[in-house]
This record gives sequence, C-alpha cells and structure tokens, in this order.
Amino acid sequence: MKSRSEEFEEWGTEVIFGRAKGFRATMMRMVLRGASWLFRLVVLARLYLFHSSIARQARLGTLVVSVGNITVGGTGKTPVVELLARTLTQRGRKVAILTRGYKSADLDEPQEWKDEHGGRVEQLPKIASDGKTRYLGPLHSGDEPFMLAKNLDGVAVLVDKNRIKSGIFAIEHLGCDTLLLDDGMQYLKLAHELDIVLVDCGAPFGTGAMLPRGTLREPRGSLARASYIILTKCGGKPQDELIAAIRKYNPVADIIVSDHGPKYLENVFTGERLPLEALRGKWVACLSGIARPESFEDSLRSLGANVEICRRFPDHHWFEQSELQEFYDRCADRAMDMIVTTEKDAVRLEKPEEDPEVPIYFLRIEVEIYEGREAWERCVDRICGISAPRPRDEWAPSSSF
Repeated sequence: MKSRSEEFEEWGTEVIFGRAKGFRATMMRMVLRGASWLFRLVVLARLYLFHSSIARQARLGTLVVSVGNITVGGTGKTPVVELLARTLTQRGRKVAILTRGYKSADLDEPQEWKDEHGGRVEQLPKIASDGKTRYLGPLHSGDEPFMLAKNLDGVAVLVDKNRIKSGIFAIEHLGCDTLLLDDGMQYLKLAHELDIVLVDCGAPFGTGAMLPRGTLREPRGSLARASYIILTKCGGKPQDELIAAIRKYNPVADIIVSDHGPKYLENVFTGERLPLEALRGKWVACLSGIARPESFEDSLRSLGANVEICRRFPDHHWFEQSELQEFYDRCADRAMDMIVTTEKDAVRLEKPEEDPEVPIYFLRIEVEIYEGREAWERCVDRICGISAPRPRDEWAPSSSF
C-alpha cells in the first residue's frame, strides 16, 4: 500500500507535468507557480554567495568530479556514473563515489572502521562498499548506491549528505585519488574541478519551470558551469537543434551525445540472462518506481514486446510484499509471458517464499557514446592526468567558484 506521502507525491507529479485535471489541480499549479519564483530567488542568491566567495568551498587536496544535472530525475545519471567510474578504475585511478543515498534508511547500528593504527574512526559516512566488500543492502544504502556498489569492483561507494565527510574518509582511509560526486552539481560546499552535466534529449529543460511548479533545479544559464555536457537518451538521432540551444548558455564545453542502450534481460532472482530478442512478440508486464516510467516502457515496446500491463510507483518506492504479490497474481491471471522491471527497481524486490508464476527480469542498460567519443576520451585523459592527492596540511578553503 502507498503511504499518504507517496500518494501526495504521485499526485504532485501529475500536477507538475500537467496530467492532473480539475479545479484542485489548477489551483495547486497557481500556488506552485508563485513558489517557483521564490525558489528561483533563493537559488540565485545561493549561487551569488558562492560566486562572490562569501560562502566558502572546501578543497580536499584531490580531484573532485561532479556528475549532475539542472533538472530533477530521469536523465539517466547512474549509468553514466557507472561508466565513468569503471573507465577511470581501468585507467589506474582509485575512485570513490560520494552519494547522498536518497530515501535510504538510517542504520540500525553504527558501522565501525579501524584506521591503520587500529584506532576506531569517528564520524563515519555509511560505507556501502570499500571497493572490495559490500557492507550495506539497498535499504540502508539506497537503491542507486547499492546498484553501483554491486556493479563496480574496485570502486568505493560512500553514502552521506555531508560529501566533505565522505571525501575525507575516502582519501584518508581508503586511499582514493578521485572523488565522483553523484548528483553533485548543486553540492557547492565542496569545490568541483570538473562539472559533467547531463541533459535528457527527451526533456532537456524539464517542464521549463523551476521547482516546485516545474522540474528545473537551477535556471538554464547554470549550464555555463559545465566542463562537459552529456546529452542522454538520444535514441540514435542527431541532436543539432538541442546542441544549438545549449550553446546559448555554454559556448565552450565539449558536448557528448549518448544513448542508454539495452543489453540483455536478467532474472531478478536466479541470475539467468536472456538476449533482447526474447522480448519480441512476448506479452509483458512492466513494474517500475522511477522518475520517468514512460521512457522505460517505450524502450520495451521498441524491442518488440507487447506491453499489456504497466504498474507504476513513485521514484525510489520501497515495495511491500503484499502489493507485489497482488501484481504477480494479476500478471498470472492475464497470462503474461514475463514481468520486466528496471535494474534500479530490481534491487528493491525481495524474493517471495514461492517462485512467482510469471518470471521477473530486469532490463540491463548501459551508456553508449553516439557522438563525441574523442571528447569523452579527452575528459578521461584530463582526469587521469591529475596528480596524486596533496597532504591534508596543504588543504585550504577555496576562494573561487
């Protein structure tokens, strides 16, 4: 069952995207439009404080790369972070991903970590993985951090709202020399050497309005801060018009055009893999709790699936077994060939006591560079060319933004 907050969140999403109709929805949009102007002023004031050095940024003596966006959700950030972290690790960097762990639960008991002298380390972030061992499940790390930890050997994944604390731990206790800020564009307390900004080709500027009326976190002009811009989910199509629009705000950043390409199906509970051809002509039920489920459902249709049932939940929804069982029974009654979910949702599915009558698979997605391969290689080379971390006594607050 959905909680009251989730029901309100779902209705609010329908209001923002204009799908909710009626007097109540219209009045709410008017209220949110006014709130958006206030939010815009707050964002601009905050940016000014950092730009003018009134608010100081911390520097940790090592390379910090932000991967983020100017809109809320749905740009395909996690596969890009995974690709970048894997590539840098293969090139010899010691990478830590610093993430907030949105909607992750508090730990039942605090984790413990010993330093090189055997002393207990205080003020720990949540350690999802140290690059060798996974310490937390999806409930306490969050679905996306858990997925990154599961897929990336040799990459630390640390969860905390305070990314400075996570970064210090990664450097001093895990020996990391490269910090990736997952969804870090708006985290200005820690200076970024590079800002990689993602733009969804299907909705490049969200709904066009600032939060809470729309989905923009920052004005479009904030694209000027980007060192590199990655256009995601291009669908194999040229993006000349979008590139021209982006150039109005950032005339110099390298622009990379990418797509989120499906690779295979994997059974959520057994690990069995099927080729994408297995979808062709099959009757499929979709299960998702993501920001833009339409994109996922359309991708299955493009692969030849007959999508008969779509069950949508709010982004990062923690599934209850009762609601899942109800959905499984409905799929069995409708004689579905398979249930397909996203990889992010799959980590939140608990195995039922009895195997579902309809098999459940997730669709594995990986980033493919469509245009700008040379720019991507330049970005990686630039990161790998940065020197090793400096000693802590050389760290200093940043005076520039």
